[in-house]
Amino acid sequence: MLTTLVVQAEAGGGETKGFQPIATSTATLTEMPILDIPQAVNVVTNEVIVDQNARTLDQVLANVSNVTQANTLGGTQDAFIRRGFGDNRDGSVLTNGLRSVWPRSFNATADRVEVVKGPASTLYGIQEPGGIINIITKTPQQTFGGSLGGTLSSFGGGYADFDITGPVAGTNFAYRLIAEYQDTDYWRNFGTTRQNVFAPSVSWYGEDATVTVAYTHRDYTVPFDRGTIFDLNTGKAVNVDRRTRFDEAYNVTEGSSDLFQINAERQLSDNWKLKVNYGYSRDIYSDNQSRVIAYNATTGALTRRADATQDSTQYDHNVRADLAGTVNIAGFKNELLFGASYNYYDLLRTDMIRCANRTGFNIYRPVYGQLSPCTTVSASDSDQTTQQSVYNGYAQDALYLTDQWIVVAGGSFQYYDQMAGKGRPFNLNTEADGSEFMPRAGIVYKATDKLSFYANYATSFVPQTSIASYIGNLPPETGVSYEAGVKFDMLKGLTATAAVFDIEKENVLYTEVIGGESYARTAGKVRSQGFEFDVAGAVTDRINLIASYGYTDAVVVEDPDYQGNTPTNVARHTYSLFATYDFGKVWGDNRLKVGGGMHGRSRAPGDPANDFWLPAYTVFDALIAYTIQAKNPITVQLNVKNIFDTTYYTSTQATNLGVEIGDPLEALLSARVSF
Repeated sequence: MLTTLVVQAEAGGGETKGFQPIATSTATLTEMPILDIPQAVNVVTNEVIVDQNARTLDQVLANVSNVTQANTLGGTQDAFIRRGFGDNRDGSVLTNGLRSVWPRSFNATADRVEVVKGPASTLYGIQEPGGIINIITKTPQQTFGGSLGGTLSSFGGGYADFDITGPVAGTNFAYRLIAEYQDTDYWRNFGTTRQNVFAPSVSWYGEDATVTVAYTHRDYTVPFDRGTIFDLNTGKAVNVDRRTRFDEAYNVTEGSSDLFQINAERQLSDNWKLKVNYGYSRDIYSDNQSRVIAYNATTGALTRRADATQDSTQYDHNVRADLAGTVNIAGFKNELLFGASYNYYDLLRTDMIRCANRTGFNIYRPVYGQLSPCTTVSASDSDQTTQQSVYNGYAQDALYLTDQWIVVAGGSFQYYDQMAGKGRPFNLNTEADGSEFMPRAGIVYKATDKLSFYANYATSFVPQTSIASYIGNLPPETGVSYEAGVKFDMLKGLTATAAVFDIEKENVLYTEVIGGESYARTAGKVRSQGFEFDVAGAVTDRINLIASYGYTDAVVVEDPDYQGNTPTNVARHTYSLFATYDFGKVWGDNRLKVGGGMHGRSRAPGDPANDFWLPAYTVFDALIAYTIQAKNPITVQLNVKNIFDTTYYTSTQATNLGVEIGDPLEALLSARVSF
């Protein structure tokens, strides 16, 4: 028989067991079991991440229902649609509950990923109504341990990482040092990905207080690849080898990111706890690109333009304080939360490089090197600036009416002040401030300790902003969501959630042309309705699985041009399944594990006009891992991704000239020694 492994999550007040999520604090900012939360919450645990050898947030979130990829800006940004809403740079990817400006947030410091579905503006400020993604990082431990690992990729090159943690002898301090190095060949016909991550952290453990200070630095060089082209006449990708790029070797983004966080907790009494969290993140990058401007479907000729961005700098300050406690009022248990947060975001892109359109490149007979990098600064496009401040005060009560009935209700009052514009001389295109009250409420009925039913109402808001064109002080987008579902535990330790939802977002920005002039309007409306089912945990002592299915019916309800259309990159169906079987002891005390699964989605529109659609796809993966039991155990693992070398398309940039291609077959051979 296998021993049961229970892992107390290293940060964020959560708990997991193998593949199974048990508790989380992301949804309510208080430590609650999954079955007590009146909202769908999905957790991809560390064991899933390790077994799948997941290297990107896209790979991790393939395990979660109703999450699809959005415009990744040529593969350089995290970008996700949740329940029909979202895009890149929308602030939905958090690190330990705090906003971050990192373009790619997932790396070796990640312990697990939690997804809270539905509006989260009450507790997390400006957010799209589809949900948030929270990366929980590893923290210093008071027991010595660590690992050293390396991975070789069939694309060429590989990864290496190092993780060590333990107590500082004779003190109340513990340390952790994580480092990661990547140097891999890009799978298309040219390009290389290089990344260095260095992440020291230290924790102080007092009698009734804990303080953790963590710093992460990332240097990166990644291909800026806008993908392939879809022919609007055929509705299919152009008939060119998927490895052939239509840009130039200088299509590269180079940059560095920094993340500094302080997380402090103080147990004020047996019933009250104070948490104070501060985060500072910064990203600086420059890029060069050859951009496809037009495509001749008859000849295959392209019109391209050399562009560049120099010295783009964005940073974010985020601080929150939460006071949580349990009190009895009139004989009823109340889990109370009072909190306040402040967020300041600043973006500046100085020199924007623009050159004239050029012809002479043919997709069927590509000749590279004929379009030189551009050095001409466009004054009208430069000095792109965004500044935004958000103040938020909130309160919440989880009222236990009986052992079976729980009511969770709360609200927040938020004030924002923002500006945006560009150009030399500078054009102020957004100047706005305002306030919003964001309520939410939910109810849970626990039929048994392993079965609960819930329903909730929640709201969201996103202020209007534009760097490129004047919009004045327009009212923010607002979202309202209704959700109901059931959660249950079964078998040896499976946690499952089934939910239905109805979300409506109003005041969506669109452009109306009157008398030849363009005017910004906010009468647009988008509605999303659907169903989802997620399950994760142990089927037996030897079998673990994580699986999902999601259905989203999203439609533009009001818009002069796109009414009745499906929003870009929103797939109606998503699905995934991954399972492992642990043989236990094989050849002495050594252990053998095998596994595999699939993930995919139905077709998705490639642009707002729905002129073309990305086809449906299903991708299959497999794994085998063998652990040699010794003083320092060694695990050798082989992951084969996209076993059948399926050609598929993951997202677009809202145009047929930029369609991202999914990775082909890749074999990853890794070895890890633990100590």
